[in-house]
Amino acid sequence: QVQLAESGGGSVQAGGSLRLSCAASGRTGSVYSMGWYRQAPGKERESVATISRSGGSTYYADSVKGRFTISRDNAKNTVFLQMYTLKPEDSAIYYCNARTLGSNEYWGQGTQVTVPS
Repeated sequence: QVQLAESGGGSVQAGGSLRLSCAASGRTGSVYSMGWYRQAPGKERESVATISRSGGSTYYADSVKGRFTISRDNAKNTVFLQMYTLKPEDSAIYYCNARTLGSNEYWGQGTQVTVPS
């Protein structure tokens, strides 16, 4: 089992920045990729950014490219999402995700990001 705990959400004006953190615990040695997803009211959950275990491979949704940066600190079993130039359409619940070598998938409880229009 892997447990994920997000932090860093909040409300910020358009154009502002936020940094989300996700700390993993439990069987973290089995985790090979981590990422962030988000879900806005009435919409499906979507992938925002993912990062490989080494950090050498990353993926970003087109909507956040150039504004968001994903990184990880394996020594602390933590993944970060630095968000710049936030827009109202970025408002959503952001979920941390971890995938293991055994094809298991784990989710955090989510953290709210609000960018008022």
